[in-house]
Amino acid sequence: MSADSMLLHARAAGDPYAERRAVAAAPRCARGLGGWLPAAMRLRIYRREVSTIRELSQAWQALDADAWQARLRDLRARLMRDGLGSAARLEACAATDVACRQVLELGAFDNQWLAALTMLDGQLAEMATGEGKTLSAGLAAAVAAMAGVPVHVMTANDYLARRDAETLAPLYRRLGLRHGTVCAGDSEAARRSAYGCDVVHATAREIAFDYLRDEASGARPASALQGRIDRLAGDRPAPLLRGLHMALIDEADSILLDEARVPLILSVAREDARQRAMLWQTVALADRLEPSRDYLLRAEQRRAELTAAGRERLVAVSAQADGAWINARHRDEMVSTALAARHLYARGQDYFVRDGEIVIIDPVTGRGAEGRQWSLGLHQLIALKEGCKPPVETETLNQITYQRFFPRYLRVGGMSGSLREVRGELAAVYGLRLLEVPLRLPSRRRHLPARLFASHDEIAAALPGRVRALAAQGRAVLVGSASVAQSRRISAWLDAAAIAHQVLNAEQSDDEARIVAAAGQPGSVTVATNMAGRGTDIRLDASVAEAGGLHVLSCQLNASRRLDRQLAGRCARQGDRGSAEHWLCAEDFLREHEALSASLARMIRKFSIHPQNPLAAAMGRVMLALYQRRRERRERRERARMLAHDVFWDEQLVFGAHRFNGGRRS
Repeated sequence: MSADSMLLHARAAGDPYAERRAVAAAPRCARGLGGWLPAAMRLRIYRREVSTIRELSQAWQALDADAWQARLRDLRARLMRDGLGSAARLEACAATDVACRQVLELGAFDNQWLAALTMLDGQLAEMATGEGKTLSAGLAAAVAAMAGVPVHVMTANDYLARRDAETLAPLYRRLGLRHGTVCAGDSEAARRSAYGCDVVHATAREIAFDYLRDEASGARPASALQGRIDRLAGDRPAPLLRGLHMALIDEADSILLDEARVPLILSVAREDARQRAMLWQTVALADRLEPSRDYLLRAEQRRAELTAAGRERLVAVSAQADGAWINARHRDEMVSTALAARHLYARGQDYFVRDGEIVIIDPVTGRGAEGRQWSLGLHQLIALKEGCKPPVETETLNQITYQRFFPRYLRVGGMSGSLREVRGELAAVYGLRLLEVPLRLPSRRRHLPARLFASHDEIAAALPGRVRALAAQGRAVLVGSASVAQSRRISAWLDAAAIAHQVLNAEQSDDEARIVAAAGQPGSVTVATNMAGRGTDIRLDASVAEAGGLHVLSCQLNASRRLDRQLAGRCARQGDRGSAEHWLCAEDFLREHEALSASLARMIRKFSIHPQNPLAAAMGRVMLALYQRRRERRERRERARMLAHDVFWDEQLVFGAHRFNGGRRS
C-alpha cells in the first residue's frame, strides 16, 4: 500500500492514532515508484509540474474574496476525497503559490517548489543554504494540510520552530489552516491543543518524546481497531498526538543521522539515598587509583579502562565497603564511569553549569540540551566533580531511536544543504531517496586556501590581524569555533587586540536573535560555535554586500564534511558575494591521530611552520579528510549498534507485556 493510500485509509477508517505499524516495510513504501526514477528524470517531471503550477495560479490570482473561499472549499473537499496523489495536488500548489504572494509578499521561486514537491512525494531535497528552505517547508506543509493530513514540521531547535511558525502563520491563515507550536516546557494542555492543529512546528525531540508519553500512558492503541473500540468505551486516556501522518524535516541529515546516535529515553525520578551514597563512595575509590598503573584513558571511546593492577587495588580498598561493592562488575563499571567523568568530560566542551545544574552541550547543534541527562550515573558524577548537587537518579519507562521512530510515519520528507555525503545511509536506514535541487542563482562564494598552523598559539597570534583587516574593509566576519571553551579563548584573543566582537554559544543562547541580527553589519565580528552552522540566516547590510559580503573563518576541527559545508554556507547566499577559509592546527591532528608514525608527525610539524605554504595547505586538507572519514565511519557503526540495541529493548518490552498479560498482546 502506498503512503498516499495509507493516509486515505487511516482517515476513512477513523484511526485515532494513525501510524505505520509494519515498520519493517517502511523503506519500500516510503520510496514509492517515483523515488526509484533517476534523479535527472525526477527533476524533469517536477519542472513540468512547476510550469503547470504557474499556469494554474493565474486563475487563482484573478479571484475575488468570495470566489476564493468557494473555490478553496471545493479544492479541499477534492483533496480530502482523492488524496495528495491526485490531480488536485497541483491546483492546491497553485492556490498556495498565490496565497504566498498575497500575504507574505514573497514569490516562491521554482527551486523552492522543486523542493516542496520532492518532500510531498516522501523524498529528501538537498537545497543549498540560503535558498529558502523555510518557505519550501511551508509550501509542502500547507498543501498536505489542505488534504486533511496532519503535518509535523520539524526543525533543529525551539528558536527555529517559533521563528518559522511566526513567519508562515499568515500563509496558513490565508488557506484556512490552523497551526501550532510545541516547545520545551509547554504544558500538556498546550501540547494537546497544538497537536490538534493542521500544521505543528516543533523539534523532532519534542514530538518523539510526546509519542513515548502516549505509549507509556496507554493512550497509543496497539491497532486502529483497538483504538476505535477503546474510544467508544471511553477507557483509554486522551493522547497528545493524533498519530504519525506526515513529517517534514528541516536539516534532515542532522536529525536523522547525527542525533540518531543517542536514544530518546523517557524516564521518571527515583530518589534512592543508598544510590546517592554510592556516588560519593565511587568518587572516593576512583581518587585512590593511579593513572597508567591502575587505569588507562581511551579518549576516542570516552571511557576509562581498568588494568589488572587497578582491579586488584579496587578489591583491596573496597574490602570495608558495604555489600553493594561486592559485585565486581558493578564496582568496576561505576569506578570506570567516575574516572571518565573526571578526565574525559570537559566543562565548556561537553557541558556547562547554569544555576547549579549541569547542562549538556549538544555536539551537533552547539546548543544547551536542556532537560537531557547522561545515563548510568555519569551525569551525577560530573555534577559532583563540578561541586553541584547531583540530580535524582532516573528509571527508564520507554525509549526509542530516530531510526525506529521516523519509519512509523506514513510519509516522511525532508531537506538540508548537506545530504549527498550520506545519501547511502539515508536510503538504507529510512528508505529516503535524494534529489539535488539546482541553485536559483550561480554561487559567488570564494573558498580561500586552507592554512595549517603548528600550534594554537600561532593561530592566536595570527587571528586578530586577519580579523582586523577584514573588518577594516567594511565586511562582516564570522569566526567558527568547535566548543564553548574555544569560543571563549578566541574571544580572549580578540579582547587582547581590542577588537570589538560578539560571542554566540550555548551560554549566550538567550541573546541569539540579537547577535544574529547584528552579525551582518559593516565591520561586525561574531565568534560562534556550531549554533551558527544550521538554520542561521545572517542578513547583510547593503554596504557589506558591496564590500565583499560575509567572510567565514573556521578555526574548528569538525567531525564531518557536512558541518564544514554548513558553516561555509552562512556566506554567499542567494547570489551574494562572500568567502570562506579554514585554519587548521597540527596539534589537533597529532592529538586525534594517536597512531601516527613519528616520521609523519615530524612532517606535519615541518609543513605547519609556514602556514601559507601550498604544501602545508595540501597536507592540512589530506589530514582533515582522513580524520573526518575515520570519524564518519565510527559514527555509522555507533548508529548501527544503537539501532540494534533499541530493537532488542523493544522486543524485551513486548515480551514482558505478553508475560504480564498472560500471553495476550498488549
